[in-house]
Amino acid sequence: MKTNILVLWMALAGAGLAGLVTVFALIPKPPAPIPEPGVLGGGGHRISGPYVHKNLAIYLIHGRAAAPGKDYVTLQEAMEKGQLIVHETGDVNELAIENRSGAEVFVQAGDIVKGGQQDRVLAVDLVVPPQSGRIPISSFCVESGRWRQRGGEATGSFSSSGNCLNEKSIKLAARMGKDQNEVWEKVAENQQKLQHNVAGLSRAVDSPTSLQLTLENKELQAALEEYIAAFRALIEDRPDVVGFAFAINGAVNSADLYASAPLFRKLWPKLLHASAAEAVAERGSAKGSDPAPSLSDVRDLVWDAQLGEAQVRALPGSEVKESIRESPKAASIESLDADGSMIHRNALKK
Repeated sequence: MKTNILVLWMALAGAGLAGLVTVFALIPKPPAPIPEPGVLGGGGHRISGPYVHKNLAIYLIHGRAAAPGKDYVTLQEAMEKGQLIVHETGDVNELAIENRSGAEVFVQAGDIVKGGQQDRVLAVDLVVPPQSGRIPISSFCVESGRWRQRGGEATGSFSSSGNCLNEKSIKLAARMGKDQNEVWEKVAENQQKLQHNVAGLSRAVDSPTSLQLTLENKELQAALEEYIAAFRALIEDRPDVVGFAFAINGAVNSADLYASAPLFRKLWPKLLHASAAEAVAERGSAKGSDPAPSLSDVRDLVWDAQLGEAQVRALPGSEVKESIRESPKAASIESLDADGSMIHRNALKK
């Protein structure tokens, strides 16, 4: 040891100040510590699970017990109370949203709004400020062919938002591909899979192409209840849960992480319903009995999704910015508050 120190001292003295960096470059760096499988890294998040029912495995993402972030009102809450209106504009790919309350409302990309001239899915996360006036929000149609009143529904606005997108391929088509024809194609494929896997499920007479009406089908609801009952209480005694990931048929699907634990709790029933619907649609497509992926597999999805260069854009009418990253294996769409802090991150396996 003394000899090694002497050699280093002599090298530094001989090399002079200019050679200082070169000499230290010869000293190998210690390897970077490898995180534990269930540790996500920055922010102190960790993963627990898997919690498994049939072909659906759920993993919980834990943060601090009092995670930072605001306790927003959700779109579903605000619409049910008549505090927020989603207006039809006559444009398939743009609606107008109006918050008439005194609270901030969180709109999540993937939320389906029912009614209008056609059912739509909202394409971006948005925080709608109090007394906002009409703000444009991008959308995609999840019901092809109809451009008229359906039953007793209003055509100038939308009545509810009880469901969200239930298929990863539709999410990628809307959020990454931004292609209306592809959205329609993936919706039709999803409906066909659900119809194949759920006995007695038939398309709605009023609009056979409506994803929303398919998700409301009573036979599908009965099939989903078994999954939902298995997971419904999963977060009740875990106040530090700020998100979740899930896998279907042994393959990691996606992950959602929120800055606010209370916000995640409000969204959990809707997210669970969508995950269960995707699991039902994919029943029978796996070969054999696949085990649930490891915690490392889930962690790797979140990491892979963050590898691409961020493409950041401001969203109209709000201080929220959208940041999109894409790698060969995954995509990450993140909504950022005015100070750059995360509100919601969605990682999708390609």
